[in-house]
Amino acid sequence: MKKIEAIIQSYKLEPVKEALHALSIQGMTVTEVKGFGRQKGIREVYRGLEYKVDLIPKVKIEVVAADDKVDAITAAIIEQARTGRVGDGKIFIYPLAEVIRIRTGETGEAAL
Repeated sequence: MKKIEAIIQSYKLEPVKEALHALSIQGMTVTEVKGFGRQKGIREVYRGLEYKVDLIPKVKIEVVAADDKVDAITAAIIEQARTGRVGDGKIFIYPLAEVIRIRTGETGEAAL
């Protein structure tokens, strides 16, 4: 099993969520986050004054899936989240030692 974390632009959440539903993903966690990468923030103008926003709002999606679904999930996220511009985001994939469903005590893929 793997944990997939994707940090994407906020307005891309709905298309990514729909693509994951189409893959029969049973659950995901979505968190509003702030950060920066290569873009190093953006400059904005408010009432004639320019200022820099260092931390850009993004969305982090977390999905746990069986190893054989990881490629399809990452491909769906990339397809829906990519704009081709700086700031599209990143995907991180981690191995999981165990998953346990608290309510039933099920473990492994049965707990997903």
